[in-house]
Amino acid sequence: MKLVVLKRFLVFWAAAVTATAVAGAPVAASSPAAGMTYYVAPAGSDSAAGTQTAPWASVAHAQSVAQAGDTVYLRGGAYPYSRANKACASQTDRVDAITLNKSGSAGIPIRYWAYPGETPVFDFSRVSDDCRIKGFDVTGNYIHLKGLEVKGVPQHNNLNHESWGIWISGSNNTFESLNLHNNMGPGLFIQDGGGNLVVNSDSYDNYDPLTSNGAGESADGFGAHISANHPGNVFRGCRAWWNSDDGFDLINAFSSVTIENSWAWRNGYLPETTTSSGNGNGFKMGGYGGTYVSNGVKHTVRDSVAFNNKAAGFYANHHTLANDYFNNTSYNNKPDYNMLGITSSGAATGLGNLRNNIAYKGSLTSNMSGTSASYNSWNLSVTLSDAQFQSVSTAGWEARRQADGSLPVLPYLRLAANSSLIDKGTNVGLPYKGKAPDLGAFES
Repeated sequence: MKLVVLKRFLVFWAAAVTATAVAGAPVAASSPAAGMTYYVAPAGSDSAAGTQTAPWASVAHAQSVAQAGDTVYLRGGAYPYSRANKACASQTDRVDAITLNKSGSAGIPIRYWAYPGETPVFDFSRVSDDCRIKGFDVTGNYIHLKGLEVKGVPQHNNLNHESWGIWISGSNNTFESLNLHNNMGPGLFIQDGGGNLVVNSDSYDNYDPLTSNGAGESADGFGAHISANHPGNVFRGCRAWWNSDDGFDLINAFSSVTIENSWAWRNGYLPETTTSSGNGNGFKMGGYGGTYVSNGVKHTVRDSVAFNNKAAGFYANHHTLANDYFNNTSYNNKPDYNMLGITSSGAATGLGNLRNNIAYKGSLTSNMSGTSASYNSWNLSVTLSDAQFQSVSTAGWEARRQADGSLPVLPYLRLAANSSLIDKGTNVGLPYKGKAPDLGAFES
């Protein structure tokens, strides 16, 4: 124990000296109580000091040292992986390239952040293990990943559904400003744990050609299939496009999930094509494999946009109780809102609480009988046309994010100044301007 304390003191002292010497560098912590600052770089060495001028090489070594309150800066460049950190016990085993199992604590997480202005690229495309592969396996709690690019997690056989860019089973973690793409499975997947926040992240061009349930049938942008008693998982400010299955998928989630201020488009096709692939819903809001369960939970999607998906923009997916769909815009989906639910006897019914939503182009709605739907564009005596919007363009939605990581401010599907959809909504507890909420995802 004394050696560990001495090592942390020496690393802290070296980091402080380095930060003082290098102008413009993120400053090392002023005291151990404030947290240490370490560095990892593609050309680093795990036998180095972990300072800016002598960085480590691996996240694994950084985790072995880091404790609650510490920050590990990941320098820009490529971090290629060719194998997992253990061998496959069988072709259906699950292995990790990177495991994050050391926890921070409430208010003082362990941070693995991109160095400001740089992009660390974790490329798992060369991992050759013949079983299910997780790029990052986050089992710890109070961990914060920020600014990482994660790509290329492969599959090498068709005995499994998919692999994963980032797999999460810990709680109270934050996943911020992540760029997840070209994985053979979901870009980010919450298997378990509660209180996780996925914010300002993109997941796109994911496709699973080798899978036990058919090519393209499991590569979602974001997934959350959580067990009971793990509430509080939130997706905020996220984008999912051109994933071969769905944009956001909450099937088999037994704890409530909230999706807000997020966009999903062109899902259900082979990436960057119009060739049909998987299911193709923008937001798949639950369901339990088409059967009724007595302990299903309510999910919420609000202030979000779906367009040009192969199937529904917003889909109840045989869910067992009414989810909340508030202030969303759905454009040119098939249909825009499909509220197919299931009763305790197994019969089909419409389930959903829908307020202040817009459905325009495509086929507008299906399975609405049984829902609670009012103050939506299809309930009101308004005429929809392109003129109601500043623009109905479906190009350019992947534009560069703002400096703080938030979604770009685009004119697309925002209401025109003279739109008759302004102030036509009802108060559902969300912020609004004017005498009543506007319809759709964007308050004018």
